[in-house]
Amino acid sequence: MDVGIFTEFAQAAGMSHTVAFDEAMAEMVAAEQLGYDTVWLGEIHFQNERSVLASPYVIGAAIAARTTRLRIGMAVSILPIQHPLHLAEDAATLDQLSHGRLDLGIGRSGVPEHYRGFGIPYAESRDRFFEILKIMRRAWTEDRFSYEGKYFQIRDICVMPKPYQKPHPPLRVAATIDETYPAVGRMGLPIFLAVRTTSIAHLERNVLSYREAWKAAGHPGEPDVSLIVPVYVSEDRRAARDEPEASMMHFIHNIGDMLAQGSTNRAADGRRLLSITYEEVLKELSIYGTPEEVADRLLQLKETLGYTQLSLWMNSGGQMPHEKVVRSMRLFAERVLPRLR
Repeated sequence: MDVGIFTEFAQAAGMSHTVAFDEAMAEMVAAEQLGYDTVWLGEIHFQNERSVLASPYVIGAAIAARTTRLRIGMAVSILPIQHPLHLAEDAATLDQLSHGRLDLGIGRSGVPEHYRGFGIPYAESRDRFFEILKIMRRAWTEDRFSYEGKYFQIRDICVMPKPYQKPHPPLRVAATIDETYPAVGRMGLPIFLAVRTTSIAHLERNVLSYREAWKAAGHPGEPDVSLIVPVYVSEDRRAARDEPEASMMHFIHNIGDMLAQGSTNRAADGRRLLSITYEEVLKELSIYGTPEEVADRLLQLKETLGYTQLSLWMNSGGQMPHEKVVRSMRLFAERVLPRLR
């Protein structure tokens, strides 16, 4: 099973941008050395003291230059705020530079600031997503093409370079609202499940609707399910609980506030997050504990969710010290990873 690290290239309060980049890059190199399979890069815009990961394809190229085996995943590339030809070029370039190590997670994001900052109405996000996906696929697989759509008009153009992987890098769609899960199943594409703002119990119901839609659409085989989950490991049970608390609650309250104030259909999720307790977070939105406890919970989740790929968010909220993040990564690799494989 593919096990990776999810990162937002965290910028903790008071941290310079340079330190944020340097520490996150050190964690990416450590991920390969410790035996992880993939690093998954978020895409975060306009959020000071959260993340410097505004240009994931640039960062992905830097990771490719510093590693030899590690796969580089997007988790996720926000399609509706991009120009499809520029995005197709960036993805193909990274795929070529890494000799086919790119995994392309795609989604719409439910964070209103991403859309407001680029002057794009969130109400257009769904239609833009599907239009951009169509254009990107054609850009990667056709020598020249034209396209007439609602948002983009393309006249007899050749997009270069083409990807290293054929016909293109593997695609994976993120789902954050209930109706997206069966939609992705009908598309026949792998899916991202994220235990960040959606509880484990809620994901169990939604992944079932994804699998049912996959089968009803006549797609062969079993669907590919990737799980992103906050994980923190310590030899000491109390430390595993207490050390991530301030950072995780910082994230929960910030994202809850952004969602609650937005005009998307996730405002109710935001209000719920603003009132959640840390005890509820430990039960529903994270897996923190000793190596034995973390391994047991992840194996149990594998039975209920049927995930085939696992991505660990070791710095939930982005406020954890770099040394503790690397220590947790190392302890997971040494004590938990062997049980999962």
